[in-house]
Amino acid sequence: MNRTDHHETIWRKSSYSSGNGQCVEVNADAREIVVVRDSKEPLGLRLCIQAGAWDEFISGVKAASL
Repeated sequence: MNRTDHHETIWRKSSYSSGNGQCVEVNADAREIVVVRDSKEPLGLRLCIQAGAWDEFISGVKAASL
């Protein structure tokens, strides 16, 4: 998968999502690049983040919620 070809990507959203469509989704098959999109606009803009930076972000979020 290259950086612009995400039409076959498997997307996932947090289990904490309220289900009202107000959430972001990330690609479930991320290796080097994590892609984030707005669930309300699945064909809209996407944010591409290096996997290591995403891991650090998630670790920080988890640490802050303890």
